[in-house]
Amino acid sequence: MSYDRLSVDRRLAPWASDPTASPGRRYPEPESRTRTPFARDRDRIIHATAFRRLKEKTQVFVAHEGDHYRTRLTHSLEVAQIARSLAAALKLDVDLAEAVALAHDLGHPPFGHAGEDELHLLMADHGGFDHNVQTFRVVTELERRYPAFPGLNLSWETLEGVVKHNGPVADRLGEPAWRAIADHAPDWDLRPGTFASMEAQVAAIADDIAYNNHDVDDGVQAGLFTLADLADLPLIGEILVGVRRDWPGLDDRMVRLEAVRRMIGAMVDDVLAETRGRLDADRINGPEAVRLAGRPMVAFSRGMLEQLTGVRAFLYERMYRHYRVNRTRSQARRLLREMFTLLLAEPSVLPPEWAAAAADPERRARRVCDYIAGMTDRYAIEEHRHLFSLDVALDL
Repeated sequence: MSYDRLSVDRRLAPWASDPTASPGRRYPEPESRTRTPFARDRDRIIHATAFRRLKEKTQVFVAHEGDHYRTRLTHSLEVAQIARSLAAALKLDVDLAEAVALAHDLGHPPFGHAGEDELHLLMADHGGFDHNVQTFRVVTELERRYPAFPGLNLSWETLEGVVKHNGPVADRLGEPAWRAIADHAPDWDLRPGTFASMEAQVAAIADDIAYNNHDVDDGVQAGLFTLADLADLPLIGEILVGVRRDWPGLDDRMVRLEAVRRMIGAMVDDVLAETRGRLDADRINGPEAVRLAGRPMVAFSRGMLEQLTGVRAFLYERMYRHYRVNRTRSQARRLLREMFTLLLAEPSVLPPEWAAAAADPERRARRVCDYIAGMTDRYAIEEHRHLFSLDVALDL
């Protein structure tokens, strides 16, 4: 029995992606008997080595700083949960939304945005670095799990979502860092000038919802600010008042958790209302109309965006640029810079499989960058010690 008779929900909205109408995969494969193409993509992403490595990659705090803070893995799971909820409410394909959500951070290097900023600087003369492009390279080239093809051979819609979940990218393809996408399979057009599917847009906004809320949660837990510091902020301040009114005497930990839960709910409700309004106003009648629309269909309302601007400004000042976070960022950037410089100059100290890949001087910098970008925070710290501490190196 084929997947289309087993799994496809015929009650999906007209603008939802239809797995039975997909252009398919770059390398043709027999269809699964039990899963739609999008469900199969999701499963391949979950089983990928790059996905497992997210468990020890920085979101804001370096992974070894504490077990309670979000990592790239827990963040990706939270994004996927929110994306599935939004997709179900909008009658979209939940498997596609989940697949894009789970994949969206696969290309992040160790140490979060500090790592990305440093790799981009180090690669300035070699094509640059962008975590979205690196995600694309992971799923099309760097993951090696199947004898018949490189990468994960994801379906067209999932790959499109990986590339365009934040909107059209045609204007970026001239940037050196984006060459990998511009050069990918000329006969496999991902239509960079259009928007992505509704499901990919849902994954993108789920990312915004997740990190705004868990950064508030993690920031309070880390002692970077208190609930009292949040009292005058838009959105969260009013929610805190409501929680304390409904639950007088509740301890601060439970107040924080309930406030974050309510804030996620408020943002989800806002997205659903705004998205339905846009679909109606723009007379969207199918997936193609979504791609050709002059604006994203999945969005926050203007009022919610104004409130989030205040929240993000607070987080930027009090969390992302807190001196404790700055110290970690500084250490991380120095560590990656020293490793990159050494490995580029002496590729013979790379593990054998990577040394072979770096043998070509023209591609050496990219291969060294790929090696570093795939590291977890913990592995990067250990590898730096092995490379620069003779006592540690002798223990190998």
